[in-house]
Amino acid sequence: MTTPITALRQQMPCIPPNLEELTEKVLQLRNEVLLAEKTYGGLDHLHPHYRNSARNLLQYLALRLHEVRPLQYELSEWALSSLGRAERKVHATLDTLLRIMHELLNKPWDPGEKPAVCFEDGRRLLEENTEALLGETPSGRRVRIMVTMPTEAADNYRLALQLLQNGMNCARINCAHDNPAVWGKIIANIRRAEEISGLKCRILMDLGGPKLRTGPLEPGPAVLKLRPRRDEWGQVLAPARLWLFDKEKAPILPDNIPALPVDGQWLAKCRQADTIALRDARHAKRKMKIVDVADGACLVELYKTIYLKEGIELCLEHKHKAHHAKLSEVPNREQPIALKAGDILLLTRNNTPGRPAVTDETGKVLQHAVIGCSIPEVLDDVQPGEPIWFDDGKIGGLIERIEAGHVQVRITHAKIGGEKLRSEKGINLPETNLRLSALTPEDVEDLKFVVKNADMVGLSFANNANDVNQVIAEMQKLSNRIPGVVIKVETRQGFDNLPEMILTAMRTPVCGVMIARGDLAIECGFGRLAELQEQILWVCEAAHVPVIWATQVLEGLTKQGLPTRAEVTDAAMGQRAECIMLNKGDHVVEATHALDDILRRMQDHQTKKRTTMRKLHLAEKFFAKTTGTHQLPAYDKASPEISRR
Repeated sequence: MTTPITALRQQMPCIPPNLEELTEKVLQLRNEVLLAEKTYGGLDHLHPHYRNSARNLLQYLALRLHEVRPLQYELSEWALSSLGRAERKVHATLDTLLRIMHELLNKPWDPGEKPAVCFEDGRRLLEENTEALLGETPSGRRVRIMVTMPTEAADNYRLALQLLQNGMNCARINCAHDNPAVWGKIIANIRRAEEISGLKCRILMDLGGPKLRTGPLEPGPAVLKLRPRRDEWGQVLAPARLWLFDKEKAPILPDNIPALPVDGQWLAKCRQADTIALRDARHAKRKMKIVDVADGACLVELYKTIYLKEGIELCLEHKHKAHHAKLSEVPNREQPIALKAGDILLLTRNNTPGRPAVTDETGKVLQHAVIGCSIPEVLDDVQPGEPIWFDDGKIGGLIERIEAGHVQVRITHAKIGGEKLRSEKGINLPETNLRLSALTPEDVEDLKFVVKNADMVGLSFANNANDVNQVIAEMQKLSNRIPGVVIKVETRQGFDNLPEMILTAMRTPVCGVMIARGDLAIECGFGRLAELQEQILWVCEAAHVPVIWATQVLEGLTKQGLPTRAEVTDAAMGQRAECIMLNKGDHVVEATHALDDILRRMQDHQTKKRTTMRKLHLAEKFFAKTTGTHQLPAYDKASPEISRR
C-alpha cells in the first residue's frame, strides 16, 4: 500500500531520500548532541546570564563532532533546513526540523526537554552581550569600530573628537606602551570628546602580556638616517619628518616619528615656516623646513636624504637673522643581524647584546650570529625539530640543538637576499608547549589602573582557562566591579583551548573574544588563518559572545593613506564580527571614515554567514579533554531525558 509520504516523494521533481530513514538520522544526531552536552557537568559556577548560552555552546561543539555534510545534502533535497545556521540555537533548530519531519510522516513526536535557547533568544542574547561589552548599536550599522589610540592622543583631544565624529565606537589603549600618566590623559581627552560630540565610546585596555622578543644588539654608529618616500621616478611622495625637542623638557611625542634633543633657548626662537640649514654627516648641504611648533618641540620636514650625527651645527634662519645650535645627542644605530636560509643563529639565555656572525676575509663563518631572548625560561620548553619565527614571520627556522647557554636555530625562511633581524622583534614558537603565564607582574600592576578606568580588559597571549581565571582573580582582588574580559586569540594553544576559555570568562558578567590575526597567522600558518578565524566566529556565535576582528584592517589606508583592493574586501568580510579594530597610523581618521562607509554599505548584504558542517577538530579536542577520552558515551535509548517518545 502506498503511503501519503511515499506518494509525495514519487511526485516530487527529483526523488529525494527516504524521509523515514532521514528522520531517524536526524533524531540520532539530536540525541547524541544533547547527551554530549551533559558530559560537561554543571554550569552553576557561571554567571546566570550566560548559563543558557553555555549550554548552546556545548551543544554546538557536540554537533560539530559529527560529519554533518552528507545529512545536510539529503535534507536540502527535501527543501528542509540543512542546519547551516544553527549556531545560535542548536537544540531549537534540531527540534523544529524534527517536528516538521514528523508532521510530514504523519507521526506523533514528543521531544520532552524544551530547548534552553529558542530562535529569538539566540539573536537577543548576542545583541545584549554585544551592547554590554561594546556599547549601544551605532545608528545605521550593526558592527562597531575600535581604534588603537596613539601616544599623541594624550595631548590632542581633537584627534579623539575627529575619530568619534567619523565612526569610532571603542578606543583601544595598548598597555605595552606608555604609562598610567599618558593613559589617563588619553582617557580624559576621549571623555571630553564624548561631551562635545554627544557620542559614546567604550575603552579597552590591552594588557601587554609576556613579551617574547629578541634581546638587545651591540650598538653601531651614532647616526640617524632620514629619507623621503619617492615614487619609481624619484619624485617625492612624502617628506621625511623629524621632531626637535627641548632636551630639558622631553615632551611626549608621537612614537612613529624620530626625535632629537636640542638646546631649549634656541628651540624657543623656532617658528612655523622658518628654515634650518646644515651640513650633514657626509658634508652635504641640507635644509629642514619647520611645519609645526608645539610646547617644547618643533616638527621639521626634509625633501632629501640626510645623515645626522652628534656635533652637527644647525643654523636657524629667522627674520633674516641666523641662530646657531648643535645636535648634542644622536642615538647609536642598531647593528642588525643579516640572516638568510641556511644560516645558524644562536638564541641565548642571557641579556648580553647580540651581534652578527663573525667571518674571515673569505666569508667563512668563524662565530655564529648571536641574539638574546627577553624571557629566557621559554628556552627550557623548546624541543629539537620545532619551528621558530621572528619579526612577524619574516624570518623562520628550526630548533637544531639545545645547549646549556643557548639554543641553536637553523634559518629556513627568509626573503631572497636575506632579512635583517633587529632587537625587540617578536618571537613565536607555534609548536612548543610553553609553560608561560599570560599575566606578567607588570600586567598585575597595570590592572590597578585598568579596573578603575577601562570598560574592557584585553588578555594578551591567553593560552588556557587558567590564564583567564588568573586575570579574573586579580581583578576581583582590586574591585567589586570588573571590566569586561576580552580573550585575545593569538596563539595555537589559545585557539585549541578557546571553548574552555570562553566558558571560564562566562563566570563574569561581560566577556568577548578578539581575533588577533597577526600572531595567530604566524602561530598557525598563513594558509590556515582564514579557516581559523571562521571557526572562532562560529564558536563565539554559538556562545552568544561578541567578536572583535583585529590586525591590519585597512592597514595601507591607515599608514600610507591609500588602501589596497584586498584590504577593502577584508574589511567588508569583517561584517561577520561585532566589532572591527583599526591600528594607529597617520591616516587613521580617514580610515575610520572609510570603514564606517564600508560597513554601512555591507549592512544589508550580509549578517554572519551560511556554512556546511564538516567534522570540527576544535570540538573533538574539547570533548577529548573534558571526558578524558576520544570516545564519547554511546547514546542510551533508555535515557528518560532525551529518548524518543
